[in-house]
Amino acid sequence: MNLALIAVTTGGVKVAERIKENLNGDVSVFLPQKLKQSKLTATYFSKKLVDQIGEIFSAYDGLIFIMASGIVVRVIAPYIADKHTDPAVVVVDDVGRFVISLLSGHEGGANRLAHNVANILKTDAVITTGTEVEKDIIIGIGCKRGIGSADVKEAIRNALADADVSVDRVRLAGTVDLKANEEGLLRALEELDIPLRVVSRAEIETCAKDYSKSGFVIEKIGVGGVCEPAALISGRKTKLILKKQKYPGITIAIAQENFMW
Repeated sequence: MNLALIAVTTGGVKVAERIKENLNGDVSVFLPQKLKQSKLTATYFSKKLVDQIGEIFSAYDGLIFIMASGIVVRVIAPYIADKHTDPAVVVVDDVGRFVISLLSGHEGGANRLAHNVANILKTDAVITTGTEVEKDIIIGIGCKRGIGSADVKEAIRNALADADVSVDRVRLAGTVDLKANEEGLLRALEELDIPLRVVSRAEIETCAKDYSKSGFVIEKIGVGGVCEPAALISGRKTKLILKKQKYPGITIAIAQENFMW
């Protein structure tokens, strides 16, 4: 995606640096003139933010704002036209605690962009799109290095069949940070249109829920398991509905979220 990254505070610039350094794609940064001392390569503007946004709103596939969501709503409001043509808009707070998919979540790719930014900042994406909210299945995945995408897809389909759930119910997949850039895994999830949530080994170490542990995995990566804790941690109010299943070079577990209305 052709992306614009906009911040307006010193704290926001620090978050912008982390995002730009790790986000794939063509990323342009826009900062107000008052932040000219920043080391970040950027276009510095002196006009009002709403006027600057008017110039870039339709020129980028996605906009990542690092500021209050209320400010973002006000400055993009004059330029919103249609969910099929508007850019993806994601909002991040000044310390990188929350990542919100605000506009063009599904059609424009803001949901996936929010997940990507959240993984960089080691936090959760806030997704409110109706079709996504109704999904309640989380897949936890562990895999060997160099795994092929076809093998990952086959394992996912087999695991879902064993759990008797449709891929249409899958909200996201979780894996450990060591596998965050595993090409075959990333390609498989992209082809299946499943977002990825990266779970740190520190999160797994402090996971309070029961999951099966392996001495071999502890020796290899320092934590007792990957697929089961990744599935449990990546969702909310989760319980395992399919414990660890082994496939060639892959382990998969499936959790279900349980929200009481």
